[in-house]
Amino acid sequence: MPGKRITDHQVLKYKQHRNKFSQVAAAAKAGISERSARRIEDAAQLPSQRPARSWRTRSDPLAEVWEAEVVPLLQADAQLNAVTLLEELQRRHPGQYGGAVLRTLQRRVRQWRAVHGAECDVYFAQEHPPGRLGLSDFTVADDLEVKIDGIAFNHRLYQFALAHSGWRHAVVLTEGESFAALSGGLQAALWRLGGVPEEHRTDSLSAAFNNLAEAQELTRRYEGLCQHYGMRASRCNPSQSHENGSIESRHDSLKTALDQALRLRGTRRFDERADYEAFVETIVQRFNARAATRLAVERTMLRPLPARRTAEFEEFPARVSKYAIFTVKGVQYSAPSQLIGHRLTVRQYAQHIECWLGGQCVLERSRATHRDGQRHPRNIDYRHLVAALRRKPGAFARWVLRDAVFPRDIYRRTWERLSAALAEREACKTIVGLLSLAADGHEAQLAEELEQLIELDQLPDLNALSALLKPPIAELPAVSVQLPPLQDYDVLIEVSP
Repeated sequence: MPGKRITDHQVLKYKQHRNKFSQVAAAAKAGISERSARRIEDAAQLPSQRPARSWRTRSDPLAEVWEAEVVPLLQADAQLNAVTLLEELQRRHPGQYGGAVLRTLQRRVRQWRAVHGAECDVYFAQEHPPGRLGLSDFTVADDLEVKIDGIAFNHRLYQFALAHSGWRHAVVLTEGESFAALSGGLQAALWRLGGVPEEHRTDSLSAAFNNLAEAQELTRRYEGLCQHYGMRASRCNPSQSHENGSIESRHDSLKTALDQALRLRGTRRFDERADYEAFVETIVQRFNARAATRLAVERTMLRPLPARRTAEFEEFPARVSKYAIFTVKGVQYSAPSQLIGHRLTVRQYAQHIECWLGGQCVLERSRATHRDGQRHPRNIDYRHLVAALRRKPGAFARWVLRDAVFPRDIYRRTWERLSAALAEREACKTIVGLLSLAADGHEAQLAEELEQLIELDQLPDLNALSALLKPPIAELPAVSVQLPPLQDYDVLIEVSP
């Protein structure tokens, strides 16, 4: 083949076949040309025994500039590529070096770097004994384009994996890489696994490490978490993700498997978040089924779990204002009006918050997070405020929390149509009445009715919708009870033995 040197092995094969076949057939069986076969028969040496060629078959197009101009440029900056060097030569020598010389220049530059270039990073393959290393990391999964109830679901995946067996555990998260997310995900993984590895490695998570310190310094909460489980904490060097490759590669494989499963499913839409979490768990268990044999070996090398979990939440004090809202780390939540004026202890978990009054949990809400540049995210439950709105419906029009109170987008669109078509007082009374109907357990059904009204370009009639959604009145059957005369009992007494 052109450009390939004939090897000693081909020569020996040719000579073996030449004893039985013609020169043309033997050359074809050895993979060489007939012309090369004739040269082999005339040569007394193998190709490896011939002296190195000291002449060129064609003139060197870079002979005048390679040592004088190109090499000094590469010595000044070895990262210059061949295209840049050729453009520079074309500027210095107009019309002398065309595009055809680029491939020659690329080969020469690559060969120069191999001999005179800077040292490259060397990767050292590691052996991971069973039970020694567990790894945690977060990855953004927005590119999966999952939708929950028709709304884009921007989320992260927390993943824990054992380096030896490859067993893994994943949690769906909507907030950032907080300590609560790390603690909750890690503890869930360890208790699912049934043991604790010797070392736990992450990248430079601010939830785990004080990155402003010169030396490696654990945060107080993360240090307490590792001590509780008897793990040694470690991290990879900043901006060196390959040092955490055992978990980074599993991020890629998990997201690829999720994407393929979503394509096979035919839709990326889920009715509820719990359905998507169950979907992710199914994919993770498929991976774990492949690691079952190695996991059985590694489980025997894990350390035992402590007697109980440690805290997976952060506590904050919060006072419910006269507006029936309270604030936790810049996020506003609504509360039932009965709690106005009370000081609550709020436990913030990775996915939800709990509000405690004394020793009783009086409120539990899903956790709200900062999105789309919001300065103060809000998680307002209209059910907490609809009773007060019914007494003061006119306050709805310019209510500060108005846009956050709609349970679904269709309610907001209905309000926009009402406010544009009706007087303010009438529009407020209608939308408050609709929210009251929704709070009575008709939120989804009412949303469907409002969708149909918008398609028909009609305004909602509160009385008609109330009559449509109210439960049917059960009619009790008329029961007639006839009492027997008392004399009949006397007869029964007389005939009894």
